[in-house]
Amino acid sequence: MALYNCKLGASDGKILYREFEAAEPEMLQRNLEDQGFFVFEVKKKPFQFLLDKGFKRRRIDNRSFLTFNQEMLVLIKAGMPIMQILDTMLERQDSGNLTEILRQVREDVKGGAALSVALEKHGRFIPHLYIASIRAGERTGDLVNTIRRYIQYLKRADVIRKKVVSALLYPAILVTVATMAVTLLLLYVVPTFSQVYADAGSQLPAPTRMLIAFTAFLRHFFPFAVLLAIAAAFSLRSWVATEAGRYKVDKFKLSIPLAGDVFTKYSVAGFSRTLATVLGSGIPIIESLRMSIGTLNNRFMEKRLFEAVKYVEEGGRLSAAFERAGIMPPLALRMLGVGEATGALVDMLMDVSDYLEDELEERINILTTAIEPAIMVVMGVVIGGIIIAMYLPVFKIAGTVG
Repeated sequence: MALYNCKLGASDGKILYREFEAAEPEMLQRNLEDQGFFVFEVKKKPFQFLLDKGFKRRRIDNRSFLTFNQEMLVLIKAGMPIMQILDTMLERQDSGNLTEILRQVREDVKGGAALSVALEKHGRFIPHLYIASIRAGERTGDLVNTIRRYIQYLKRADVIRKKVVSALLYPAILVTVATMAVTLLLLYVVPTFSQVYADAGSQLPAPTRMLIAFTAFLRHFFPFAVLLAIAAAFSLRSWVATEAGRYKVDKFKLSIPLAGDVFTKYSVAGFSRTLATVLGSGIPIIESLRMSIGTLNNRFMEKRLFEAVKYVEEGGRLSAAFERAGIMPPLALRMLGVGEATGALVDMLMDVSDYLEDELEERINILTTAIEPAIMVVMGVVIGGIIIAMYLPVFKIAGTVG
């Protein structure tokens, strides 16, 4: 999602300048209007790709945020007022971004602001979904269940993320080791052999000559190749930071055989769980859909679902809108249809998320099981080919002597 600078008119006549994170400017404007603001301007913040690294570095750590919510839930259930809760938590918090934000939130709440309003001032660091959930909990007077749902959401999302990372870790290590081994052979081992063969003055086989020529070319142009790779990576990142570039890359990711299905299930599972969480907090369905779309982290899918939201706004059923978007499997669509018909949409969305996460885990296991031996085979063929090409002259000499 991108950052936007917004000029807003508040209900009390004040002009506010705020920064928000959103998938689409139209979606952000509608959300702000639903919250009672008059939107004068929504302008995308420039040089997003240069800000990304620093922005992520300043975000609140998920583990700290989870602990914060768990402690706050216990204190709210104990009947403590919000000011006393903030004071208690500030006494126990270590230094960091969360502590600084809590201090400022405490001052705003002390001045009479609602907790959601105080948190909203720090929307760059606190998830918008969390702020909206707190606001809904304040409206319904059920802040306990709202925070409990968000804690469950954080835990489940973290479990899925860790499963994906752990599944990809071993293949990534294999690829890194294989690349380093091949680079070492080409840049250091092969030149040593080629010097020995040059001193011997014997006629070398064609595969050996080709390998030596390639190695000489690589050694000669290696610094330029590194600089070229860095420039290409920087240019690619700059292009991907544009709306058109990100859209094309995200669309391509979904079309990759086998892996595209994993990307789709991962995004839709997170979206379904997020939508269930915000709907369960009492937020209206249209606002919930707009908020949840940003969790897809895929511009192509976001555009498809943004069109689905328009369909729901016009009076269409949610399951039919998702079917038009074409990103959910048939079984998940049928489950949503049953949830709409029985009035159990939140529970069914949770079931859809569980179903997709189970499918995702199974597909990842299949992929990693297939990728690991494939990497080993490719690694063996490349390294074995290099070794055979370098030892062919030795075999030739041994055959001549025999």
